[in-house]
Formats: sequence, structure tokens, C-alpha cells
Amino acid sequence: MIDLIETVAEPLVDAFRRPITYLRVSVTDRCNLRCVYCMPEAGLPWIAKPDILTFEEITAIVGAAASIGVRSIRLTGGEPLIRRDLERLVAMIAAVPGIDDIALSTNGLLLEAQAPALAAAGLRRVNVSLDTLHADRFTAIARRPGLDRVLAGIDAAVAHGLTPVKINCVVMRGANDDEIEAFAALTRERAVHIRFIEVMPVVENVEMQRDAWVSSDEVLARMNVLGELRPVPNPHGNGPARTFAYDGAPGTVGVISPLAHDYCETCNRVRLSADGHLKLCLFGDNHIDLRTPLRTGGGEEAIVEILRASMHVKPERHFLDLGQTASAMRAFSEIGG
Repeated sequence: MIDLIETVAEPLVDAFRRPITYLRVSVTDRCNLRCVYCMPEAGLPWIAKPDILTFEEITAIVGAAASIGVRSIRLTGGEPLIRRDLERLVAMIAAVPGIDDIALSTNGLLLEAQAPALAAAGLRRVNVSLDTLHADRFTAIARRPGLDRVLAGIDAAVAHGLTPVKINCVVMRGANDDEIEAFAALTRERAVHIRFIEVMPVVENVEMQRDAWVSSDEVLARMNVLGELRPVPNPHGNGPARTFAYDGAPGTVGVISPLAHDYCETCNRVRLSADGHLKLCLFGDNHIDLRTPLRTGGGEEAIVEILRASMHVKPERHFLDLGQTASAMRAFSEIGG
């Protein structure tokens, strides 16, 4: 394959002069949890298996994106660790010229067993979703048990160098907001990076979200009770969190604020769905089909052309407000950086 890294001069830049350097890749739409803020307990209509991109197809799209400046890949779902042989995809992506960072967002249930192979294949770091430190609450929020497995997965990630380990906590009033201080205190003991995420409205949770929403400003005020927080750089990269640390703490705390303080002006990312559609905004309706041209022989140059053309319709920002419905489900597996 011709290495377009050197032959394509123009990097991928949207209409608002934001360089696009980050591609989030959903490898499956399925999940082994049913979190109350994300999807109904019975699940959702799943994508048919023939429509799911193969590892080879994902790698071809990653190669095209890398040739015009994408440098970071994050594997997401659904829950990506339920996709069989995921370490093989990691190794394939790690071999793509120009890709210098591969990360994973996971609920952590299967992480302990898979961490060694993923690290050996070239995975650099993980984000783990964890909304409570209490087993009974975990079962209530996720509608499945498994807190002990998630905590073991976090330990395995640290042990195998998948760091910095970021822990994403969706804050919900009346469900887990009384644990903000306990999560923050963990960063004084361990080199973990807690990010509190405002609960976002998706199709199944609009009424719950309106009542459960806690602003990032309130979260920060609650954490300041434990001691003064100072702003610090976001661990590894320019993700959406505003990040802080306590003096002498090995870890950090952060807030991700899609509603109270959107971060659209620094957006550097696009998303690839499990069935091969490019999504230009987490909360937008733009879906561009990459699977069809790929499967009809378009090749890398055709994908590059589509990626460039898509920049003309990438929106400047989302217009999501409290109590409104986002167009996409599973937003919480997609938001963390």
C-alpha cells in the first residue's frame, strides 16, 4: 500500500479550522450492561452481523484517516471487549503508519482477563466507566452485577501499563452524587484520573436526565471541600475534561460538561460507527456511509476523498440543552477522551 503520509500535504481540517486528529471507532453496538442512563433494560435493536465492519475494513479506514493527519484512535462500543479477538485489531491498527496512540473505552467487566494481550498488541491506555463504589448501587445503575470485576480490571490496567487510567463517572442526583467526594479522594491515594460527566439526555432517559442532572460547577464546588484544587493539564492529550488536582495527589479530577460548558470549540474528533458510518458530532444527525464505498472497491483514496468532503458539513457545535433528546443512544461510551 502506498504510504500517503508523505504524499498528501493537507491535513484534515474542518470548516472552522479545527484540525481533526482523533478517530473514535465503535467495534460493536452491543453491551453487557444496561445502564439506566444509556439504554433500556431489554437492550436495543442490534446491527446485523454482516453489516458490522471487519477488522480489515476498520484498519483500511484508519489507514486513510492516518494519511491525512489522524494520529489517535480510541476503540469504543457498545462494550468493545465483547468483540472477539480485539487484540488482533489493536495490533493491526498499531502497524498503521502515523498512528501513535491507541486507547480503549470500556465498562471494565472483561478487562482483567484481556489487559495483558491488549497491552502486548499495542494498546496504550484505557478509560473505565464506573459510577459507584458500592456493589448494590452498581447493580441498580448497571442493571447487572459486577463491581468487583470492574475494580479488578482497573488494577489489571495499571499493572500492565495501560496508563493513565481514566475513570468516567456519570453523576446523577439522588443516585450517586453523594459519592463525589469519595471518588475525588481516590486521586489522593492512587494515580487514577477521575472524570465526572454530566448526565446527558438520550432517547430513553429524558425525564430521568432532567431530574438527575448535576452541573459540573456543583461537582467542582463539592470537591473543593476536600481541599483546594489547582488546574492541571489533561493527562495525555486535549480531551474534553477540565482537569484539576489536589496538592501532592498522584491522580487528578476532572469534569466533562456537555451542557453546562460545552467544549465544541476544541473538537478534534470524528466517530466511526460499528456499521461503517462516519459521525461528525456526537449529538448530530450527520452520518456518512464509508462501508459501501469500501466494499465496492473504492480503496484508500476514495475514503480520503469522503473524509475531506465531510469536513464541509461538520457542525461548529451541538445545540443540546437540558431536557432535550440527543439523536444517538450509547452517548456515554463515546464522550470521554
